[in-house]
Amino acid sequence: MTDSTTNRSGPRAGWIGTGRMGTAMAARLADAGVDVTAWNRTLAKAEPLKEHGASVAESLGALRDRDVVFTTLSTASALEQVLLGDDGLLTGDAVPGVVIDSSTVSVESSAEVRRACEARGVAYLAAPVSGNPKVARTGRLSLVVSGPRETYDQVAHLLRHLGRSVTYVGEGDTARLVKIAHNLMLGVVTQTLAEITVLAEKGGVPRHAFLEFLNDSVMGSAFTRYKSPAFVHLDYTPTFTPTLLRKDFDLGLAAARALDVPMPVTALTAQLVQAGVSTGRVDEDFAILLDLQATASGLDLEPEDVAVDDGLGEGP
Repeated sequence: MTDSTTNRSGPRAGWIGTGRMGTAMAARLADAGVDVTAWNRTLAKAEPLKEHGASVAESLGALRDRDVVFTTLSTASALEQVLLGDDGLLTGDAVPGVVIDSSTVSVESSAEVRRACEARGVAYLAAPVSGNPKVARTGRLSLVVSGPRETYDQVAHLLRHLGRSVTYVGEGDTARLVKIAHNLMLGVVTQTLAEITVLAEKGGVPRHAFLEFLNDSVMGSAFTRYKSPAFVHLDYTPTFTPTLLRKDFDLGLAAARALDVPMPVTALTAQLVQAGVSTGRVDEDFAILLDLQATASGLDLEPEDVAVDDGLGEGP
């Protein structure tokens, strides 16, 4: 590891998972002066965090003496593997004090991990986030947290370094359901935005003009503004892929069945997300829903060379 902890105080944090989102979040924690050591299965992906004063560990075992360890992983199986698999974080004699997981997993998977942590004397918080890597870099993530209130109060100051809002929603794994519900709306709103944007363009309205009007109206939102550059420029650099969105729709519809909640609009949108996955464009942003809608409408889209504000201070 690189020694970059000079002049850093307070709880010592570990970070597991340095994909696009994990890197952006861990960088904010390090930039706030927190002692951060990161690990990723592909170590090279963690190296950029050194520029923010973080250290990089060559093994998970190096994080076992941390006060708090954050995890940002793509699947429940990946989360279980890094915590409980061979040489996992919780398999040694020493264990961290708190694990805070910001992955998007089911309530059931989260509960299994919670039980495993508690069996080893480790406090566990579910802390999924709303936002993409660009949102994370600008400090505008929203976090929803559940677990023991005492643990939340202990680490809330760390969580506040990661975003503009942190909402505690209770004991157990209720934060998971909140995040899954949030991502269902993410998909439904994007599909609706694609439909009305194609409708306007096929009627002769440039996409940038329609979206400018919408974003400045009562129907506009931070999210529609975030997505406007992708829609205008047809830039599908991934922030969240169709495959990941499909996973969240699967989780959400499973929860709806378990709770006997009919969700007809969500179910239809899930099929449209699946259509996006079925095209094979799984490495692009889920904003490709716009392309699918245009194709279904007999419309050929072209990028518009117009500057668009994304509302994050990182636009053109």
